[in-house]
Amino acid sequence: MKVAEFESISKAARALDMPVSTVSRKLAALESDLGVSLVRRTTRRVTLTSQGRNYFTQCVEPLTKLQEAEHVLTQTQSKLEGTLAISVPMMLNQGPFIDFLSQFSKQHAAIRVDLYITNAYLNLVAENIDVAIRFGQMQDSSVVAAKLGTSVRYVVAAADYMKGRKYPTEPDDLKAYECVMFNARNNETDWDLVCGRKRVRVHVRGSISSRDCQSVAAFVQRGHGIGLVETAHVEEALARDSLVRLLPRWISTEVPVFAVYPTRKFLPPRVNVFLAALAAWKSSLWMSA
Repeated sequence: MKVAEFESISKAARALDMPVSTVSRKLAALESDLGVSLVRRTTRRVTLTSQGRNYFTQCVEPLTKLQEAEHVLTQTQSKLEGTLAISVPMMLNQGPFIDFLSQFSKQHAAIRVDLYITNAYLNLVAENIDVAIRFGQMQDSSVVAAKLGTSVRYVVAAADYMKGRKYPTEPDDLKAYECVMFNARNNETDWDLVCGRKRVRVHVRGSISSRDCQSVAAFVQRGHGIGLVETAHVEEALARDSLVRLLPRWISTEVPVFAVYPTRKFLPPRVNVFLAALAAWKSSLWMSA
């Protein structure tokens, strides 16, 4: 196209920032592929043949549209706008995260937020999710994971539940209590607890298990047994003394928290600015990395 525009291979080469030999070779290869001569070459200039003129005319419009599309795409990619699809677990459906997202939305009014609140690990590519927040070790090596921090759980029970009951003094004592569990199988599960360098695994049972952390905390607060619950769900109740912390020297193993996204390449500005805001957020839901 540039050769036809300038009627000169050397001028076309300068415009394309390519060696003259490369432009000449590519032109010859195109003529060979098409089986026609597109230009007549003289020592002073290059002129189009009739076939070359027809080929150039047919190519101008689609190439112009392609350049316009690339310009529009580049302009869009550089602006803080568009839809930001975010997936978070049910435990983030509470004040602190909603307040954070509200503030972010007010600061970036041109970004539309599409929030998925689910404990399911959605396929980021298939569901067009820009960023997901996930708790636990990452199993999917095809995505990018930026660590936000860690979360821990306390062993707690309702104060009313513990009235008249002996407090456990060692993790193994928990086997004798009704426990409220998260993601248990057949209403029994293992709790991994740490105290300094000590680590123990305790097998516990109970009549209630849930796939949602918030409901586990709610059942514990209603006196259904002992639970291993995220600190964010119990801090207020502990301060009010409606919950009591058991085995206070022991906590759960640390649970890593990640911001997960499909790729590092060509991230839209809306994703980059959200990731930066998320990393800077002093969340009560996890301890910063």
